Amino acid sequence: MDIILTAFRLAVRALLAYKVRSLLTMLGIIIGIGSVIVMFSIGRGANASIQKQINDLGTNMLMIFSGSSKKGGVRAGWGTMPSLTVKDALAIERECPAVRLSSYLISRNVQVVNGKTNWGTKGYGVSPNFAEIRAWPIQEGQFLTAQHLKSAASVVVLGSSVAENLFQPGEEIIGRKVRIKNFPFRVIGVLIPKGRNPSGQDQDDVVFIPYTTHVRRLIGRRLPGIVHYIGVSAQSQELVPEAKREIEELLRQRHRILPGQDDDFTIRTLDEFSNMAAKTTGTMTLLLTAVAAVSLAVGGIGIMNIMLVSVTERTREIGIRMAVGARERDVLVQFLVESVTMSIVGGLLGTILGIASSKLISGLAEWPTIITMDSILLATLFSMGVGVFFGFYPARKASRMDPIEALRYE
Repeated sequence: MDIILTAFRLAVRALLAYKVRSLLTMLGIIIGIGSVIVMFSIGRGANASIQKQINDLGTNMLMIFSGSSKKGGVRAGWGTMPSLTVKDALAIERECPAVRLSSYLISRNVQVVNGKTNWGTKGYGVSPNFAEIRAWPIQEGQFLTAQHLKSAASVVVLGSSVAENLFQPGEEIIGRKVRIKNFPFRVIGVLIPKGRNPSGQDQDDVVFIPYTTHVRRLIGRRLPGIVHYIGVSAQSQELVPEAKREIEELLRQRHRILPGQDDDFTIRTLDEFSNMAAKTTGTMTLLLTAVAAVSLAVGGIGIMNIMLVSVTERTREIGIRMAVGARERDVLVQFLVESVTMSIVGGLLGTILGIASSKLISGLAEWPTIITMDSILLATLFSMGVGVFFGFYPARKASRMDPIEALRYE
């Protein structure tokens, strides 16, 4: 321990004696460690933000889209074929024991008019269970009811973004009349803000009206029973896989899909969305890690070069130390500690730079960032590792000098 403490004091003295050179030597380490801190904070912030947005979609939720990724050898995206119906949604709720609730939806772009103000948005025709499945509480008023659906009532529930764009702050909204496709609709509720979804769309830029009203008033034809999407809530989180299996079997049976044929629907769970998001952020983190590793390697090479120069400059000092009794191990520890000290100081400065950069990015770009203690500890250990790895060769070279030759060095 005495050897290490003595070596540490000598290392600090050497750093202070050549401040500018030491700072320039540590620059690569500072940038590398700072990059690691920023990388972790942005990655974790993005992951937490996406996870929150996914959780906001609902609890124990499954999403069923018409169409599938492949049909009859031809690939097609979700919603490209009208294969789901209202009867499918009702059958799922009635015949699948693992399912608690189901809802259905049809959509169309609409223009909502309030006096001289109008706003283009997405108009959804939904069933009453939609808000409960999506875990989307009402801010004021009420959501659609079974009676509204049955009577095809001319009522509408506004997303918060639509309400903000159609009405003045503090203005009474509930009970007001707005026009959609020249039909008057009475506003019965405003939903709480949900923010943007994982794909970046504003979830609050929507209006909801009864499914029956949507079909009769906005689409302009009798109720065909076709829906674009079915939302399902399972009895519990543990029963989500079972609910998915039951729904697949039921829909294949109802749609008369033979064994070996592709589904004409697609079922997605929130876990699948969460896993996809985790893979995306993991890939980005891996790329940033590679960039940070290159910077740290450059910084380590810089430390090794300076340490080699230092060994050459202090050859006589090494010879004198060995002449008065210093062992090979003492010299090795002295230069190794000096290299590690330089790396640790660079790591600490890099940590400060990384935290400051993360705060700056969060403030200016409004990106969510999360700085955790484990990322700081990891960065510190990494900087120590760089110091040991790149400082070992110069230290070994110094420790193996011939004392006589070292004393003769001019």
